[in-house]
Amino acid sequence: MYDILTLNKISQIGLKELDDKYVISDSCENPDGIIVRSAAMHDFAFSDKTVAVARAGAGVNNIPVEDCTKKGIVVFNTPGANANAVKELVVAGLMLTSRRVAAAYDWCKTLKGEGENVGKLVEKGKSQFAGPEILGKTLGVVGLGAIGRLVAVAASNLGMKIVGYDPYFNEAFKSELPADTEYVDSLDAIYEKADYITLHLPCTKDTKGMINADTFAKMKDGVRILNFARGELVVGSDMAEAVKAGKVAAYVTDFPSDEVIGVENVTALPHLGASTPESEENCAYMAAVEIREYLEKGNIKNSVNFPNVELSAEGERVGVIHHNALNVMNDVLGAFMSNGVETKEFGSKAKGDFAYTLVVADKIPDAVVKALEANEDVIKVRKI
Repeated sequence: MYDILTLNKISQIGLKELDDKYVISDSCENPDGIIVRSAAMHDFAFSDKTVAVARAGAGVNNIPVEDCTKKGIVVFNTPGANANAVKELVVAGLMLTSRRVAAAYDWCKTLKGEGENVGKLVEKGKSQFAGPEILGKTLGVVGLGAIGRLVAVAASNLGMKIVGYDPYFNEAFKSELPADTEYVDSLDAIYEKADYITLHLPCTKDTKGMINADTFAKMKDGVRILNFARGELVVGSDMAEAVKAGKVAAYVTDFPSDEVIGVENVTALPHLGASTPESEENCAYMAAVEIREYLEKGNIKNSVNFPNVELSAEGERVGVIHHNALNVMNDVLGAFMSNGVETKEFGSKAKGDFAYTLVVADKIPDAVVKALEANEDVIKVRKI
């Protein structure tokens, strides 16, 4: 039996993937695995029994990934599961930056009680909410992951020209992007060319605050910016000043901050990107499958802190989380050989300073496990 702790309300569509071998609770004290959406875990007291955390979503800023890595806890996310939901809201954001829909909507409320004069007041006041069409404009897509690619296609279908930048650009991306996409090798090129800029990248030490007073100076006057990725990518005070000065014509964000709330030409939404029932179901399903595959088979897919390793052979399995040291993989195989155990399948990959090795054999004696646990470079050993 496996104990699963849920830290948020998780869609039952996903939890149905965990059969009667699982006990699912929102109050389990010693879970084997945790499924979480947005709950903050940086002060979470992990049980020694916990071996996996699955984030039902793409971002893992709410999870202490580094601490989990040191403890040998595999952290999963669900890339692409909410991509369509976010893409659709970004498309709405394109319209909101151009046509001043939100401000016009609020203004119309002030006409309540004007009776027969409403029509005249509308015709007199509508010009203050005029805005450009997006047809023929250039959209700079920063980050060509699952969401960025979908946004590029949707915007191209609406008649926009696409300029794309991704520091980890893969030629395989091209098959999923509009044929006439222009690829650039620097953010400065995006800033120079784009009438609209949409952000689709994680917040890291390198990207935090990347949109600031210095970068605004490199952009076109009247640029329109969309942030449905992470609030911390933008320096809020700098954005507020840029919008007030007219350098940025409009800013739409899914991450309100005190600096930008209430600023004219800023539309702040309450983190609605993945707030669709379809997205929640997709994320929960993927998270449940990932955690099931790891707990029952030791397979890793879509981990943010350990490499993907998946084996298909039948038999007993041992998963070894260890430091990325040259001798460890030899030591793992040596532990099997010295105990007379013939392996059926073997997989080992590294990710940064850490690595994961998975071995399948017909029968794995406890002596093998003890030998592996005795290795000073080994962090965690699981016999499955």
